[in-house]
Amino acid sequence: MSKLNKGTPVIDIQGVKKIYDLGETKVEALRGVDLQIYGNEYIAIMGPSGSGKSTLMNMLGCLDTPTEGHYHFKGEDVFEMEDNDLARIRNREIGFVFQSFNLLPRANTLRNVELPLVYAGMSRTERLERATEACIKVGLENRMEHKPNELSGGQRQRVAIARALVNNPAIILADEPTGNLDSKTGEEIMALFEDLHNAGNTIILVTHEEDIAEHAHRIVRIFDGRVAHDEINKKPRKALRSSASVEQAEMAVADLV
Repeated sequence: MSKLNKGTPVIDIQGVKKIYDLGETKVEALRGVDLQIYGNEYIAIMGPSGSGKSTLMNMLGCLDTPTEGHYHFKGEDVFEMEDNDLARIRNREIGFVFQSFNLLPRANTLRNVELPLVYAGMSRTERLERATEACIKVGLENRMEHKPNELSGGQRQRVAIARALVNNPAIILADEPTGNLDSKTGEEIMALFEDLHNAGNTIILVTHEEDIAEHAHRIVRIFDGRVAHDEINKKPRKALRSSASVEQAEMAVADLV
């Protein structure tokens, strides 16, 4: 097990169980999970299909509720929160990045990125300013007027990451973020996550790919709805970068700090 001592955890779940009632059949997706995640951690949650990692991701992101157990987010009991409080956490505290990008096909990059700010009730002027800033941070300054079908897979994922960043969340929760990308583009996305972590974000990466999990500084392995292993990765894998991408990364980190 990992031996971390970083003060109060940002996320603290204890004894979390999730049972799906499918009529005559009951499926135990989570069977008593304990997990603490601290600020500025870079953690990978790994497991094969059916292991419970996606259910755990939904719990961490306040997208689902457990059958049993406790979840404290920044010291607050998530399960006692009203819907508005949960919506606030999902919109402002956690930035979501999904494998399928989940972009609006008829909206351009800038519009897709500013969408969380619309839900937050922010003025159009401020939305555009912050969305533009987020696009620049992920290297999309020349693609802000393009629609998703005019972008490569890597660019679409960068749009999704910019959208996750636009509310300045402390936590980025990424579900199989390289699953629909070729290996070279996947390395570019992992380099971007490295930069975000270096800038102070907490990164939670959900994946079934060993080589992707190796980028994280801590790896939690889920099997049959339980935490099977939780250990520090003493030699995190560094994303491969061209000389140009190294320069861009340095500029991005300088902008984010």
